[in-house]
Amino acid sequence: MTGKPIEDHPLRYALNSELHARPFPELTAPCRAAYLAIKQPSGAARRDRGLDRAHLLALLDRFGAAHPAPGATHHAVKLGRSFLKWEMHSEFVSYTLYADGVEERPFEGRAFNLFPADWLAEAPGVVISSVLIRMESEDFSTRPMAEISKKLGQWFVPESVTMSYVVDREAIVASDFRIDESGHVRFAIITNKGVSRRRLGRIAQRLLETETYMNASMLGFPVARKVIDETEGMEDELSGIYEHISQDKSKDSATLEELLGLAGRIENLASHTAFRFGATEAYARIVEQRIKLMREERFEGRQLISEFMMRRYEPAIRTCISANKRLEGLSKRTERAANLLRTRVDVENAQQNRLVLERMDQRAGLQLRLQETVEGLSVVAISYYAVSLLAYLLEPVAPSLGLEKYQLVAALTLPVVLLVWWLGKRVRKKLK
Repeated sequence: MTGKPIEDHPLRYALNSELHARPFPELTAPCRAAYLAIKQPSGAARRDRGLDRAHLLALLDRFGAAHPAPGATHHAVKLGRSFLKWEMHSEFVSYTLYADGVEERPFEGRAFNLFPADWLAEAPGVVISSVLIRMESEDFSTRPMAEISKKLGQWFVPESVTMSYVVDREAIVASDFRIDESGHVRFAIITNKGVSRRRLGRIAQRLLETETYMNASMLGFPVARKVIDETEGMEDELSGIYEHISQDKSKDSATLEELLGLAGRIENLASHTAFRFGATEAYARIVEQRIKLMREERFEGRQLISEFMMRRYEPAIRTCISANKRLEGLSKRTERAANLLRTRVDVENAQQNRLVLERMDQRAGLQLRLQETVEGLSVVAISYYAVSLLAYLLEPVAPSLGLEKYQLVAALTLPVVLLVWWLGKRVRKKLK
């Protein structure tokens, strides 16, 4: 018996495809690569992915190459005699052109000529990474390592050059992480004979990702400097506010207003830097992971990439993390000061309210006594008029009763007063 098949989650296949997206290229040495990462301007209100895609299609149309599928975030296609790999990331897009063979003059940059100059000028953003890769093949068992070290040393600046074995000594990578006169960072990869094409592709891809994510994470460094400068002034303001809190209680309301203004400025700064600091920390983790995956070993006593990062790169990242934590700490201290001051203001207001209530009780007591006095006078006044009216009413029958007028008035006074008092009391009871 077959029943209705269970439905798939609408994102099941899309999420599974994402796990297998962006495959590594398959390379054969000797070869070269030109890499470009473009980020839309920071001032843009929102990144327009349509511009990035339109820019890619303009390049593909020049070579008559196939278009990516709608909504695709990566694309690999033959582009003339080269192979293009395009990827769309959260903040930038990357173009990598792989071509067979190497130039006679190392890092001459002719690989970048495959990108049309007018097409580059129309890029919807700015370059955050531009890389040249030169990949050669050597037989490590016969070629002296000292010769390879000397050759690589001539290609890079000695002060910052890095050289290391990677992936179980199947390749040697070298770079100085400097931008040359043509505007490119250069990587050299010397591979051993017999290394698989996929492994070479992974080595090249990890080097490109290390460079790109390093630059992307460094975008937080100027922000960190700005935050440090601004938080220094804010910390001085907060220290002054704490002194007012501990010394002068007469201006708590004004101090609270000043503190709330400072808290608003801190939160505004935090909201404008939260994304950049979060991205910097995430990118830095990716850089660290990519370097670990290359499994570096020391080559001819040269500096490792990880050592270069530890000396030159990690201090900048620590500055960004420190600036973010400093801003968070300032926000928490400001919040604690506001709570402390607000509590003291509330206590003072409660004391003032208690004094007001005591005065109101005193006034209510005085009003009650005055009311009772007025009520007593009212009984007398009403009784007086009632007795007078009754005396006028009964005066004609007084002689038949053998009473003089004054005797009649005296006989009426006490009963009328008691009646008026009883009626007044009954009215007050009903009102209550």
